[in-house]
Amino acid sequence: MAVALRHPSLVGGVISVENAPVRAPLSKDFAKYIKAMKEIEGAKVTKQKEADSILQPYEESEAIRSFLLTNLVRSKDDNTYRFRIPVQTLGDRLDNMADFPFSPEGNAVKFEGPALFVRGTRSHYVKDSSLDAIKSFFPAFELVDIDAGHWVIAEKPQAFQEEALSVAIYEQRLYSPSSVQISRTPDTKRKEEPGNFSLVTELL
Repeated sequence: MAVALRHPSLVGGVISVENAPVRAPLSKDFAKYIKAMKEIEGAKVTKQKEADSILQPYEESEAIRSFLLTNLVRSKDDNTYRFRIPVQTLGDRLDNMADFPFSPEGNAVKFEGPALFVRGTRSHYVKDSSLDAIKSFFPAFELVDIDAGHWVIAEKPQAFQEEALSVAIYEQRLYSPSSVQISRTPDTKRKEEPGNFSLVTELL
């Protein structure tokens, strides 16, 4: 979102999954996940199954565990698994992860291109009270509601594809894997305008 606002000429479109352009506190789950990730690295596991066993007491959902463990990579030094982004760095920056560099008050920056916002209806991250801020920064936005928690893609991958990506297909917008963000309520009217739509995935 910030890239689209800072450099709109570089972005064809935005799909934001469970994110809004507002400052908000992170769920306590994130600190819990960091603790589990440190435990996994400390155990020097060599199999994904071992990492999953360590993560189970911290997260009951198999789908969410599988999603979190996609960030594991095998070390060339000792063949053990570790996370792509240094866990200590993530832990030290948790307080800043839900920040946003712009404020809707007196807002002078806008992205006029297509912007799709996807939210999980069982999550608190994209509240109705955030819609005014979204409209302030992304006046052409659409919203998709999916019956899921915060981890929409992990919990409801099929619904995500059908509800969210179908909008891009319907509007004949092209996208690349290197650019993503999304959202449309079931009763929102879709604009029948052809155009390019590059996507940028933003997950928290």
